[in-house]
Amino acid sequence: MKPLLQSWFARYAVLLIPLLIAGSQFLGAQNSGDYFTVSGIVKDSKTKRNIENVNVSIPGTSTGTVTNADGEFTLKIPNSSSANYIELSHLGYANYRLTIDRESTGNRTVFLLVKATPLKEVVVTPVDPQQLVLDAMNKIPVNYSQKTNLLTGFYRETVRKRRTYVTVSEAVIEIYKTKYTDPVDYDRTSIYKGRKLLSQKADTVIVKLEGGPNLSIYLDIVKNNDFLLNRDDLNNYTFNMEDQVLIDNRPHYVVSFAPRVILPVAQYIGKFYIDRQNLTFSRIEFTLSMADLQVATDAILRRKPFNLRFRPEEVSTFVTYKQRDGISYLNYVRSEVRFKCDWKKRLFATNYAVVSEMVVTDIKSQDVTRIPYRDSFKENQVLSDKVSTFSDPNYWEDYNIIEPTESLESAVGKLKKEFK
Repeated sequence: MKPLLQSWFARYAVLLIPLLIAGSQFLGAQNSGDYFTVSGIVKDSKTKRNIENVNVSIPGTSTGTVTNADGEFTLKIPNSSSANYIELSHLGYANYRLTIDRESTGNRTVFLLVKATPLKEVVVTPVDPQQLVLDAMNKIPVNYSQKTNLLTGFYRETVRKRRTYVTVSEAVIEIYKTKYTDPVDYDRTSIYKGRKLLSQKADTVIVKLEGGPNLSIYLDIVKNNDFLLNRDDLNNYTFNMEDQVLIDNRPHYVVSFAPRVILPVAQYIGKFYIDRQNLTFSRIEFTLSMADLQVATDAILRRKPFNLRFRPEEVSTFVTYKQRDGISYLNYVRSEVRFKCDWKKRLFATNYAVVSEMVVTDIKSQDVTRIPYRDSFKENQVLSDKVSTFSDPNYWEDYNIIEPTESLESAVGKLKKEFK
């Protein structure tokens, strides 16, 4: 059996190094645009709590973004667009269409309504959950793009030591993605433009994420079917049917999975969300099993100083896909790695958290040119080593991004002061 960890973690891993590697370069060119913005905050209509990871898009197009952890979003729309509204959607909520007012586009508050699956939509006949997953796998060639596409995405990764941000790196990326029946190794990413902030305060260990922007390749679970959707490994898991939910106003099966036996390779616990109508995987969420801490450590840690102790706490990921004209495309990927480190002579361990996320903001399907290998982001590269330091507040111009949270904005302000 092929170890699952070789399909992702071996190409997307944490580096713990005892010193800061200097050097950076500016990538990409400036690009001016003619656009207006629609921004706001999304809340639960009943609890009034902010909702994160809400999909925000222009229906019928590939333009979109997601809300941040504070429920906030900003969507940049070309003035040439004829769109009259944007659509907001999230797991378990009814879709909401927000009318575009070009004269007053900022600070809109949207309340999403929880919507249960209607009783008439519930299937009462028994469903074999493992067979359902297999059926959805068999429909991948029909449900996902069989064209080569060039995706534009926004990628951000942060490293926190305890509650303090010590690294913020982000970039507009391009993702060359071949048809979903081609091997994932044919796909490539490149950095169009990016920036970083690294804490200048002395520390004994620097945390870096290797292969970061390639998150959009190796965590495209539907295409990277050696990982989670490996047919040879399905029998190593138990599957159960959970309550159905709505995604984009469409009823979905929910299939949970967990290891059936403990194996000496990385294993996972999670859920598949499968569209009832066409058996498309719309969402996949999972965590790395911590049943064997050494296996978990081997899966996520690439390098560390000899006398540093490392203990994984949690590795969680979720991936979403969005349908357009009957075809599903990668939409959003988020991963969080939490662990503790301590030197052997110290009494207390230090908590670290590495969060990375990528949202697809546009898709090009015509006249797609492959990203040359020399320009692609390699699996052994680190984003913070490849981009320049924060400077221009209008750096992103007309590119859609994930809005920074209030805490992240505060952290960026503090990190900037270290450079003065």
